[in-house]
Amino acid sequence: MNKKFVGYITIADTIKEDAQITIEKLKSLNVKTTMLSGDKATVVKFVAEKLGINNAFGDLLPEDKVNRVKDIKAKGESVAFVGDGVNDAPVVALSDVGIAMGGLGSDATIETADVVIQDDKPSKIPMAINIGKQTKKIVWQNIGLAFGVKAIVLVLGAGGLATMWEAVFADVGVALLAILNAVRIQRMKF
Repeated sequence: MNKKFVGYITIADTIKEDAQITIEKLKSLNVKTTMLSGDKATVVKFVAEKLGINNAFGDLLPEDKVNRVKDIKAKGESVAFVGDGVNDAPVVALSDVGIAMGGLGSDATIETADVVIQDDKPSKIPMAINIGKQTKKIVWQNIGLAFGVKAIVLVLGAGGLATMWEAVFADVGVALLAILNAVRIQRMKF
């Protein structure tokens, strides 16, 4: 004003209100957190320190993010990447698990992602991890059940003790039991 500098305005995104809880839950699941952002490095460092994020890198172009993820994967670590912008689509595609924030995310990132969080709440990320773990547990239960029953019926059939009905149960009945076991996940609270 009157050729004198009197101040400036900084415009920045706000930290999502459930971000702190999300980072704490991820750490309790033994997940290492890394922030890759195109925002200024000073802002990224401030946010990372405030939230307790393990590693943070700012001033990144989309290809820089891709290279960082390649470096992490080269160490033999699995990578889940959460993004919402069109610039995040290549990294989401490269990740072992790509997660898009669907409410405000770009169509390219949503189409590329393995998981889409519709309401843009980061706290749903630990929930998705827990759902995945529970689903994996049920899949292995179903595989064990199917192989176990089929092995028993095979041995009984080889000994002449199993009839056609036991063989039908070993096939169709076990499939039905596996479906009923899998349906349990809908009643679970995450």
